Amino acid sequence: MEKLRPRFWETVPLKKMTAPEWEALCDGCGKCCLNKLEFEDTGEVLYTRIACRLFDDAGCRCADYPNRKKHVPECVVLTPKSLPRVAYWMPSTCAYKLLWLGEPLPDWHPLVTGDPETTHSSGHSVRGQTLSEAAVAEDDWEDHIIEERP
Repeated sequence: MEKLRPRFWETVPLKKMTAPEWEALCDGCGKCCLNKLEFEDTGEVLYTRIACRLFDDAGCRCADYPNRKKHVPECVVLTPKSLPRVAYWMPSTCAYKLLWLGEPLPDWHPLVTGDPETTHSSGHSVRGQTLSEAAVAEDDWEDHIIEERP
């Protein structure tokens, strides 16, 4: 694995990050893997506890990240180019969104703490709180709205 530059997120623009640096920005919260309800008339986005069928609730990660587009064609592949188009529905604490907006990473982010568990121990993940989209009919998703907002 390629070594990450020290505190790269503070000095390197998103477009200039290496692939490992880009991937390291993910805090593992799992919120991007939640199905959201978007109301076209208002633009409001609500999060549900219904997770993508590939989401591993215990690990709070995609169960087949390298092949996710093959299994879930609608999965968003986040890149510096796609970020402006999708940032509106991303969690307010998301490192990609924060850096794009010129904001610092939160104190609990694994890149800041050096510990990937701080996302979970600080209460910023959905670990252990999701239901698989395979188990809940789409018509029932409104019954599973959570307080999280983008």
